Amino acid sequence: MMNVIKREKARQKRRQNRVRAKISGSAARPRLNVFRSNRGLYLQLIDDTAGRTLASAHVRELKEKGLNKTAAAAALGKLLADKALALGIKEVVFDRSSYRYHGRVKAVADSAREQGLVF
Repeated sequence: MMNVIKREKARQKRRQNRVRAKISGSAARPRLNVFRSNRGLYLQLIDDTAGRTLASAHVRELKEKGLNKTAAAAALGKLLADKALALGIKEVVFDRSSYRYHGRVKAVADSAREQGLVF
């Protein structure tokens, strides 16, 4: 059982490295990073050249309670997009990490685009 978990973690790390090798954020066009856990969802706008986080959002920041995970992800994407636009950031690079582009990850991207962020 333990070897199965180690193999899956290794596969996940390879997928993550493959995605990160192709993208990088800057101050003008930061990287929108998505981290998904079973209970929460974390979003960050990262300037890789300076090595700092420009804005972040977590599901606990949402005012609405009782949303399912996908609806909460969509609301979180809107929240982060509003924070980015307030900072004057209009363009981002989307970093889905090792996650497939569907479900919560897709909901974040779609709602951020609807608010005015350009990927």
